[in-house]
Order: sequence, then structure tokens, then C-alpha cells
Amino acid sequence: MPDADRTAYLATLAPGSNLDLRGTTISEAHLRALLLACTDPSTGHPRFGGAVFQSAVFSGGAHFESAIFSGDAHFEFATFNGDANFRSVVFDKSAWFGSVIFHGDTSFESVTFSSITWFEFANFDREVTFRAAAFSKDVSFKWAAFRGDSWLERINFNGDANFRSAIFDKSAWFEYTTFGGNANFRSAVFSGDVGYRSATFGKGAWFESAIFSRDAGFESAEFDGLQHLGPLMCMGRAGFDEARFAGPQVTIEMAAREASFDRVTFAGSVVVRLRYANVQLTHATLGGPSAIQAWPMPFLVSGGQLPEVGLPGIAHSMGVRLLSLDGVDTAQLVLEDVDLTQCHFTGAFHLDQIQIGFGCAFAGPPSGWRRRSGRLPVRCSARKALAEEHHWRAQVGDSGWRQGPYHGLPGVGAGPEDLAGVYQRLRKAFEEAGNEPDAADFYYGEMEMRRHDRSRPRAERRLLWLYWLASGYGLRASRALSWLVAAMGVTLLAMMLLGLPNDSPNPETTGTYTAGTVKTVTKTPDPSLTLPWRKRVSVDRAEKGALVVVNSVVFRSSGQNLTLPGTVIEMASRIGEPVLLGLAALAVRSRVKR
Repeated sequence: MPDADRTAYLATLAPGSNLDLRGTTISEAHLRALLLACTDPSTGHPRFGGAVFQSAVFSGGAHFESAIFSGDAHFEFATFNGDANFRSVVFDKSAWFGSVIFHGDTSFESVTFSSITWFEFANFDREVTFRAAAFSKDVSFKWAAFRGDSWLERINFNGDANFRSAIFDKSAWFEYTTFGGNANFRSAVFSGDVGYRSATFGKGAWFESAIFSRDAGFESAEFDGLQHLGPLMCMGRAGFDEARFAGPQVTIEMAAREASFDRVTFAGSVVVRLRYANVQLTHATLGGPSAIQAWPMPFLVSGGQLPEVGLPGIAHSMGVRLLSLDGVDTAQLVLEDVDLTQCHFTGAFHLDQIQIGFGCAFAGPPSGWRRRSGRLPVRCSARKALAEEHHWRAQVGDSGWRQGPYHGLPGVGAGPEDLAGVYQRLRKAFEEAGNEPDAADFYYGEMEMRRHDRSRPRAERRLLWLYWLASGYGLRASRALSWLVAAMGVTLLAMMLLGLPNDSPNPETTGTYTAGTVKTVTKTPDPSLTLPWRKRVSVDRAEKGALVVVNSVVFRSSGQNLTLPGTVIEMASRIGEPVLLGLAALAVRSRVKR
């Protein structure tokens, strides 16, 4: 417009005037003149009625700070080539920013949206700020693109907030934001860090098919009406530390590299289905039956499977690894197909009531021959072992065991006195579940920790050492059978060398006749062994000795005539060898019982 016509037009404007500048190119100077013409002298703030800026082009900076739009505000398809400042603006009616392009920094800080607000397909090329804004009714950012950092902190969404299929190329912060209605982030893509710290979700929080390329923080967030979260994908750390889930039943599904639930509170029951994740569940409060499950296949979402591009490359495997249960009451906790090789159980409560499924994996002792604290080489038999036992044994110098986070700090971390109780309670949990073979492994670990616990009496530890040496606490059949065979061999050799007489003694009968009465007396000479040492070992004597040994194993007397040393040897073998046979049978039973 010519300057004269423009001046005449501005002279017709007053506070509260309607504007129709659709398709108009507006410079920064022209906008200042427009705002000045509509400024209310009583408040000093521009005030418009209905405002139509559809397809308008703001060639420079657009500063609407503290303006009031009393009617509908239409900015659809507008282009802001410079910075756009809507700080402290009040939209009394609906605000339409669909398909708007913001090339510069954009600020809607402390803005009041009193009615329906529309930012669908909006494009924010640089930093955008909605800090402390208030949305009284529904707002939609569907398919919006946030190319710079996005600050949506301390916002009050009193209606539904729809960010479906929105794209965030850099970090996005929703901290201390209140979602009074449904929060819809379905299929949203977050390429930078995302923070929902201390956010409040009053109703549903829909993150189905959402993709988080880096960390997603929900620390201290409150989920009041949530029933189902996910399935979502997070290539970084999904943090729910100190979050609170108030619903009676919650299901969380996600594929993530890490998932942290430190000090989280679940008021009701919860089912957490995960893929790939390393999970922290320290000091969590579980208000009802709870389950952590490794999901065996990609999650199904509308349109197919949840994409997991990139996760297999940064995660160890699709399995879920639980790292800690410290401070958790596990009375109602179920673990299914979870890797527990690095899990810290010390500090958890009611471990005797935890339910651990058959698909859960525990650590095992190091394989092969190794040195233990500088002594002779030893080899550990296979069993289930806790990560804390690995850490303690590495601390005391046993080679081959995995070091813990406090390695090299004596006195820090769980010791045998702590681990004995943990093993005992886990053993009881497996016994209650009818899983006797795995319960036997935890009994072995319990006895090992008792044997190494120097706070126990020395006599008890020595007795446990003998029990371990003889049969692996009644759980190693091969060890007990090996000792039995060795004992039988020693007994056989001792019988040939010391126990069997030269020959079986022949009884002698003598009689006397007195006054018509015959009196007979039968005497058996004492067995004697006078053979030379080289003649005491023979096939015949070995057969007789074997008969004595076999009968001793089944706690019977062979009926052989033995020398005094042989009688003593037989008595000792009738006590010791049946005990070893019984320990072997006990070990076999512990492995096959259900």
C-alpha cells in the first residue's frame, strides 16, 4: 500500500478492532505501527478483536508481546522470517497456527490460550519456548516439527494435549508441566534428550510407537490416571526415578537400552514388559502384585511392529538384565525370563516370597582350574551364584570371579554373613515354588557363605569344611561316590594287609565222660595273621576282603573271621561308607526332585 493509504488505514484502527491481513507481507516497522494503533491507553497493551493473518509473511521480527486477542486469531500458513515473540499474549478465543513456519526463535512464554488452540503441521526451525503457558482447552501439535530446542516447561494443559506424530529434532523439555487431560504422544519422534521431570499426567499418557533416540526422563513425574504406557522405543536411558503411578493397575511396555525405576511408587499392581534393557529397581514401592518380564518378540503396535532400529547395535542382547533389587519389598514380585547374573539382591525384603521363573538366569562360578587366594589350584562345580558372591570372592583375592563396584575397598559391600541370609531366603522361595534343583544350588551357596563367615564358631566352620569336602554339602554325588570308592579301596587294602587271618580257623571239640555224662567243649582258635607282607596281597584274599567291603557299604556284617585290626577296620567302614553312599543318594535326589 502507498504510505498515505497505509496511514489512512491505521487511522481507522482502535483497540479491539478486527484485522484481516491475510496474504499480506508485514515488515517489522509495519507491525509496530499496527500494534501502536490498537494499543489500549488504559493498559498500554495492544488489543485486537478478530485477527486474520492467514498466509501472511512477517519479513522481520514479529513482536506481539502482551497483546490481547479478544476474537479468534488465525495465523494458518503464515511465515515468520524473523523471531516471533508472543510472550504474555492472551488469546480469549481460539488460536489457529496450523502449518505456520517459524524461521527464527519463537516464544509463547506465559501465553494464555483460553479456547481451542491449533498448531498442527507447524514448523519451528529454531528454538521454541512455551514456558509457563496455560491452555484452558484442547491443543493440538499433531505433525508439528520442532527443529531446535523446545521448552515446554511449567505449562498447564487443562484439556487434551495432542502431540501425535510430532517431530523433535533436538532436546524437548516438559518439566513441571501439568497434563490435565489426555497427553497424546503417539508416534512422536524425539531425536534429542527429553525431560518430563515432575510432570503430572492427570488422565491417559499415550506413547504408543513413540521413538526416543536418546534419554527420556520421567523422574518425579505423577501418573494419576495411567493404565498403559507404551509400547515405546528408547535408545538411551528411560528414567522413572521417584515417579508415582497412582492407578490400580499399570502396564509399561518399552524397548530401551536402560530403564531406571529407582524409588518409584506403584500404588497398585504393575506389569513391566521390556526388551534389551538394563533395569534398576532400587527402593521401589510395589503396592500390589508386580511383574517384570522380558518380552520375546517386537511389540505389536497399530500398523505393525514397534521399530527397534539401532537398539540391537548398542544393547548386549534383546534379553532384560535386572541390576538391583536393593530396598524393594519383593513379596509380590514375579520375574519372568530376566537375566539376573548382575543383580544385587542384598537389601531386598521378603526374598523368600519372590517368584523367579524358570527362564531367569543367574551367574555361575568361573569355569576351569584356578587359584584360590594363592593356594592350590581348584575347580568349581557348576551352580547358580549371586553377583555379590562374585564381588566378595574377587575382593578376597580369588581369581576368575567378577569384580564389583567397590573392588579394592575392604569392608565395603556384602560379606559372607549377608550373603548367607540372601541365599537362604532365595532357597526357600525356590522350594515354595517346587523347584528343588535350583533350591539346591542356593543351599550350596548358603553353606559356602556360612563356611567362610569368620563370625561363626571355628568348630562349626571346620565341620562345614568336612561336609563340603566329603560331598559338597550333600549336593555333589560325584564327590561322595569318589570318596566312597576311595574308602572302599583303602578298606580292601587294609583288610588284605591287616584284617584277614592266614586261614579260616577250624573249631576243635573236646569231651569228657564222668559218671555216665558226656561233656563236650568246642573252641575256635583266635584268628592269626603271620603271613609275610608280600603274600598278604593275593586274589583269594582280595575276594574275601571285597566281601567284607561290600557288606560294610550296606551296613551289614560279612561273617568273616577277622583279626582284631580287621574287626576295627570293618566297624569303621560300616559307619563311614554307608554315610558316603547316603550322601551320594541325597545329592542325586536333590537334582531330580520336583
